[in-house]
Amino acid sequence: MRLVVGFTAGSSTDITGRIFAQAFAQAWGQPVVVENIPGQGGAIGVDCVAKSPPDGHTLMWAGNGAITIVPTLQQVGFDPLKDLDSICATLGMASIFIVARDSPFRTLADVIAAAKAKPGGVAYGTPGVGTPQHIAVEMLARQAGIRLEHVPYRGANLADVMNGVLPFGIQNAGASIPFVKEGQLRGIAVTSLARSAALPDLPTVAEQGFPGFEALSWFGLMAPAGTPRPIIDKVNAEALRVLADGDQQSRFAQMGLAPMGTTPEAMHAMIARDLPKWAKVIAEAGIR
Repeated sequence: MRLVVGFTAGSSTDITGRIFAQAFAQAWGQPVVVENIPGQGGAIGVDCVAKSPPDGHTLMWAGNGAITIVPTLQQVGFDPLKDLDSICATLGMASIFIVARDSPFRTLADVIAAAKAKPGGVAYGTPGVGTPQHIAVEMLARQAGIRLEHVPYRGANLADVMNGVLPFGIQNAGASIPFVKEGQLRGIAVTSLARSAALPDLPTVAEQGFPGFEALSWFGLMAPAGTPRPIIDKVNAEALRVLADGDQQSRFAQMGLAPMGTTPEAMHAMIARDLPKWAKVIAEAGIR
């Protein structure tokens, strides 16, 4: 069996996928090989799986960006709702708005006030165009009625935020939490509906004047459309077992990840809900 990951080795998508691949191999007594097929924000790997035989020998470890954002931004060769079968949304990860520890910005209200005083004059960094973090900030900007200057990075923007090169940035919780805890960065908001267990004093975006605001990254298992239901159910059951394991839960918590553990139907519904939600933000913000 192969588990396709649409990003390079060492990425958060790759690391989490390998945890499940190892657990599956141990449970089933057969090799589960992780195959990294990066490119196009993870969509090349998704396309490869969508075109694979639906025999249970190929699974996808998908990040939500490749499934719910990239298809709106770029031409892809698959329909995430028709060409893939959902198995289980496994892990969710919030993002954190970060500033330098000596920044004058202490709350989202401070950022918004600065942006209103100087439209387009406040820059922010993200891991790249069309990433969940980019979409999250643009959704906030639309709701707050402000215009910000996007500075896309090829990955982490932590160092430039730390050094004051960027007024503020947004990064996934797994990358941000260690620096916030050590005092090298200041967190000003988290994008989940509930506060992070790792940073319980950090308020959410929703708490700071934007009720219902939620923008998460998540990982999930998928298979080519038409994969037999007994296989889907077997993989789902094993994924839920991994998520229920106490040692694994501790490991995930240290990475800023929260177990989700959905049914195949619930994951399909998540994708169906997120596609138009993010398409609306992308259209309104003019993201290309």
